[in-house]
Amino acid sequence: MNEIAKDFLARCFAPGSTIALLLRTVIPAKTQQRVVMLEQALAPRYLGWLAHENRNGANIYVAANPLRSGSRKRTKDSIASVRHVYLDIDEDGDARLAALRASDAVPSASAILSTSPGKYQVFWRVEGFDFELQEITLKQLATVFGGDPACTDCNRVLRIPGFVNRKYSPAHTVTVEYPSNALAHPSDFQLPNDMTDAALQLRGTARAIGSRKDSHSEADWAWVCHELAQGKDAGKLTHELASRRSDKPNPLYYAQRTVDVASARQWLLEGAPIDDVITVLSERRRFELPTALCSARAREIAATAQRLVARRKIA
Repeated sequence: MNEIAKDFLARCFAPGSTIALLLRTVIPAKTQQRVVMLEQALAPRYLGWLAHENRNGANIYVAANPLRSGSRKRTKDSIASVRHVYLDIDEDGDARLAALRASDAVPSASAILSTSPGKYQVFWRVEGFDFELQEITLKQLATVFGGDPACTDCNRVLRIPGFVNRKYSPAHTVTVEYPSNALAHPSDFQLPNDMTDAALQLRGTARAIGSRKDSHSEADWAWVCHELAQGKDAGKLTHELASRRSDKPNPLYYAQRTVDVASARQWLLEGAPIDDVITVLSERRRFELPTALCSARAREIAATAQRLVARRKIA
């Protein structure tokens, strides 16, 4: 157990980092926070103490980003830099994780934690993010892939693998896999164009996030919605969009997703039940994708479209 936690922390933080650990017990209600150097947290005696507290009912967490040297509290102002972006998936987890793995819109994750059956926390180790861009990306990830929208603060704490999740009965040992050792950069997150307006609202201005690709994607979205409303065949529209966007890392994936999200949004606006939307989306791609992935993808896209419709009604 201690070696799993040690390896995770050593992967997540650079030597000399100041990190924040949180220990939370439900019964009796008790919270302890420790701000320590990474090397102290990796020491056998310290890991042994964490394991002891975990056996006695405490859930063990770490702040996803390092703190400024000399900090005593885990406030937003005390965060030194953006080390990770992350996603907390706590509903329909297996399907949403499958959709995330299949997506070309995000790079391979640095770590995927199974925090309890069907619930996951996904980490990307990053560089080149400021706090504003991190918050935008966290909100986009949560909206696109169905994550917890509350998990979007730079001082957020997430679980540490190797320890036991005491929130549920029976308790669940938190496990981890490491899909990639590569650092991710802002340009690696090509999140779907339908999230662009949400990002712009967060910035409080109508300027693009940072590249002409965003304005191109906005135009693609508007064009696809218009063509579908005019009755254009989705298959032909998909191939036309893919040929127009050869600049994308995976033009066909980009076109398929754009057309499918726009289609689902249109059907929901017309009053179609979400189960029918999922069925049609699955049928549309059943010859292109494995059955299990096709179904999971359809549910994720339908949920994304449902949130777009809800946001449109609020607006």
